[in-house]
Amino acid sequence: MNKLSAIDLTALVLVIVGGLNWALVGLLNFDLVAAIFGDMSLLSRIVYSLVGLSAVYMLVIFPKLAKK
Repeated sequence: MNKLSAIDLTALVLVIVGGLNWALVGLLNFDLVAAIFGDMSLLSRIVYSLVGLSAVYMLVIFPKLAKK
């Protein structure tokens, strides 16, 4: 089994963080990213953008990961 590249691993971690954040929003009405970085502050928008871009990246590389 091949190891994940640094970009693959970073994207995976960001997607997991995003998923956990959405679980908190859905279950507890608590946005952890907003609580840490501020409601729609520049930093929170960067985190949200990176999570979204990571999800798109994971969709693109999924076939490669599935073959490993």
